[in-house]
Amino acid sequence: MKHLIIAILLISTIALSCKKVKYEWEHYTYTAVPIITIDTTKTALPTRQAGKVAFFNLKDPDVAAQEFAFTLNWEGFGKETVKSIEVYASYNKAEVSVPAYPLVISAPGNQYPNIAQFPLPSIVGVNDHLYETVATFPKAYSFTAADLANMNHVNLSEVAVNDYFLFKFILNLGDGRRVVTFFNNICDEARGEPGDCRVGVRFKKQ
Repeated sequence: MKHLIIAILLISTIALSCKKVKYEWEHYTYTAVPIITIDTTKTALPTRQAGKVAFFNLKDPDVAAQEFAFTLNWEGFGKETVKSIEVYASYNKAEVSVPAYPLVISAPGNQYPNIAQFPLPSIVGVNDHLYETVATFPKAYSFTAADLANMNHVNLSEVAVNDYFLFKFILNLGDGRRVVTFFNNICDEARGEPGDCRVGVRFKKQ
């Protein structure tokens, strides 16, 4: 047995000394993530908190007065802090394939929508404009459809079913890092991921 242990130790030492490849994941760092709580009472059509989506109803002649509201916060899991969050807004035409409505809720535990409600990954691009930078949390937001249309230079009479307004977030951490991109394994609401990297309101006609 003693000889076997020595042999294993020798093999392990040789294997470690022969390692040539350095993997990025071996030098990971922690981050914080945005956390969104939508106001499920301010939506023209029923929604679920887990979906991080609200709805405007184009069937209503007063669609301009319909509301969308959410609260922005962050979570650092005891590892990181957030100095500020940059809030970006955009108006987007409907994707080729859109999520079904009413929301289809699936596993685990009948909690989450079966598909992401907005495109992933959550990357701030040329279509997104800086709305404001927030340094005090939690921060509550409330908009009407008219507010969002004005903010994004959109004529509500030209909006179509499944078009949507979207908010995305860039985090400025306490240690000076700026987290500009969140991929699917952080904010896919269909999988109950730990962050909410975007939130929005979609137009329907129900």
